[in-house]
Amino acid sequence: MNDDNIRILAINPGSTSTKIAVYQNTKAIFLKTIKHSTSELEKFEKITDQYEYRKKMIYRELEEAEVRLHLIRAVVGRGGLVKPISSGVYEVNESMKSDLRNSPLGEHASNLGGLIADDFAKTLPDARAFIADPVVVDEMEPLARYSGHPDFDRVSIFHALNQKAVARTHAKSIMKKYEDLNLIVVHLGGGISIGAHKKGKVIDVNQALDGDGPFSPERSGSLPVGALIKGAFSGKYTLTEMKKMIKGNGGMAAYLGTNDAYEAELKAAEGDEKAREVTEAMAYQVAKEVGSMFTVLKGEVDGILITGGIANSKWFVNLIIQRVYKIAPVHVYPGEDEMQALATNGLLVLKGEIEAKEYV
Repeated sequence: MNDDNIRILAINPGSTSTKIAVYQNTKAIFLKTIKHSTSELEKFEKITDQYEYRKKMIYRELEEAEVRLHLIRAVVGRGGLVKPISSGVYEVNESMKSDLRNSPLGEHASNLGGLIADDFAKTLPDARAFIADPVVVDEMEPLARYSGHPDFDRVSIFHALNQKAVARTHAKSIMKKYEDLNLIVVHLGGGISIGAHKKGKVIDVNQALDGDGPFSPERSGSLPVGALIKGAFSGKYTLTEMKKMIKGNGGMAAYLGTNDAYEAELKAAEGDEKAREVTEAMAYQVAKEVGSMFTVLKGEVDGILITGGIANSKWFVNLIIQRVYKIAPVHVYPGEDEMQALATNGLLVLKGEIEAKEYV
């Protein structure tokens, strides 16, 4: 296949945005981030109810940009909450779509990635649909799975695509292999995940979706369990309200009424003490989780990598660095490499350099 003829559409639904990109080979020829406010998204009871809304917005943006859709050969969506699987690229099939719609692990915006990718691919003359390194990539060691009660195992749900991509980018930048390094990778976005990468595998990571680790712009993170149980049985909240309290209306959104970390930073800079304290508390919890992963790696850490959208904030990143810099050298990769990673994975399959795995 001639590289010049390869076009790849990458679709990355996040908790507060939908990112889309068209690549010619490995070169981005169209990039767009579609923002979604809390008021827009709260109209939908479930995340899968956002399917048509997000799909139409993507189609509109591509049409306005006059993207030649007929040239697209692969549509790669960010992977969602399917069954725990090994790292890699998976072709979208009916079994996967069923699990994306009725996820055994819960709801997340990334569930929409494979569904929308499949929809696009079916409307194009010669395209295949994939997901790559979904959020349920599971490489955790046995000890990391213990929670404290046999009815509640810890599970691996995190920003696998970006954490893996950034780790590999960093390894290449220092002329080493990802598989030869021990790294702590911090993803700062609508959700926050901190992973312990040991020789190419994420052996422990906080369950960033609905109740583990630091609070984030819209998620509560770890809550006091006793108080949470009392709240759940108080009659004050419905099950839906409790779920949104933990994911969607938790964290910064609950404290400040906004899920926009940049807005919170501006308020803090203007003298809003509440905004300053909440933001500093979020950084404090991130740093504390980094310290936890230091012990997981037995103190042998080659580097701490900070990435994700909030990593663009020098103020917030410095709040973390001042607490963790003695652990290992800190490297900041603002934004995320997820779009490039999605496109690269799709390209490798189309060129026959790797084989797409079958989801069963």
